[in-house]
Amino acid sequence: MNDEEITKLFLSRNESAIGAVSDKYGELLKRVAKKIIRSETEAEECFNDTLLRLWQSIPPAVPNNLRAYSCQIIRNLALRRLKYNLAEKRSVNSELPLDELEAVAADPAAEEKLKSVDFSLLLDSFLRSLSQESRVVFMKRYFFMDSVQEISRDLNISESKVKSLLWRARNKLRDSICKEDIYITEELQDE
Repeated sequence: MNDEEITKLFLSRNESAIGAVSDKYGELLKRVAKKIIRSETEAEECFNDTLLRLWQSIPPAVPNNLRAYSCQIIRNLALRRLKYNLAEKRSVNSELPLDELEAVAADPAAEEKLKSVDFSLLLDSFLRSLSQESRVVFMKRYFFMDSVQEISRDLNISESKVKSLLWRARNKLRDSICKEDIYITEELQDE
């Protein structure tokens, strides 16, 4: 069943949409959650919460890409759960790929610029400026929370190349933020 058919099931409030999402994207969604919170049980809970959120949000939302929409929901739920766990010192898992991006935002010039710009537009523009390989590596690391080793294996490139691409991308992101005039394409502003 394709995404459009599954979305139509949600829109018609047909409960089989839940099973269709589970069958088609269940493993992917659980893997995304598990990479973030590193707990099979909590990843399963995030997955169930994601199915509930999908049911509650479609309609009124009508996602163009059900896979990306579902991944975004589970990622946000897992990050919230991780933040809660870490805040209460309930977990020893303190290493997160997003910590690598902290230095970008910690730059005083970048921090000031981030206050005056729509970060989602900036990020979209930044990602479009990267080569396809760099964009894939960046998204695998910072959206899907893949390890450097997993990215290396999946893309069949060396770990040192992955680290180099990530380092260059973080520097380019910092430069994009710190520039006097942040360029955001007109097509992004119209979306």
